[in-house]
Amino acid sequence: MKPFKMIKFRSMVLGADKSGVNSTSSHDNRITQVGKIIRKFKLDELSQLLNVFTGSMSLVGPRPQVIDHVLNEYSDEEMNLLAVKPGITDFASIVFSDEGDILKDSINPDKDYNNLIRPWKSKLGILYIENQTISLDFYLMVLTIVAILNKRLSLKYVNKLLLKYEADSELVDVSKRDKKLVRVK
Repeated sequence: MKPFKMIKFRSMVLGADKSGVNSTSSHDNRITQVGKIIRKFKLDELSQLLNVFTGSMSLVGPRPQVIDHVLNEYSDEEMNLLAVKPGITDFASIVFSDEGDILKDSINPDKDYNNLIRPWKSKLGILYIENQTISLDFYLMVLTIVAILNKRLSLKYVNKLLLKYEADSELVDVSKRDKKLVRVK
């Protein structure tokens, strides 16, 4: 529950944060032309290595969320995500690496993020916390690189890990990403 400034390469126009929209679709007109390239290859995440060096983040762990989502949307269970340092990558970073594409036709990206993506990301983050080891961290870092090159292959290995850690069947099914995401009720 400790806010910090996350370092990111600018991929959006100046003042984009003033729009009141926290989630971003791939068609968001606030993304610059250079920003599209930065986001496509996840280069905006590299700058967060500075956060790792300063101790505010770790390489692997649940992704940090904006304060509004935490204060207004998090369930009691999701508050457990705040017990560890946020990370640059984790299960959810691989499974939902195409978050912008999921939200591309959204009229309300924040609402759709909270209904379609966040609950699954949170479940994956909690599963990570419950099974955290150095070997899992290393494996997730490798799979993150694989995901940039071959998402299908990385998802195959993520699913093997989820089965190994006895994730619930619905989470395993969603993490295959071979079906359209449906709203969590």
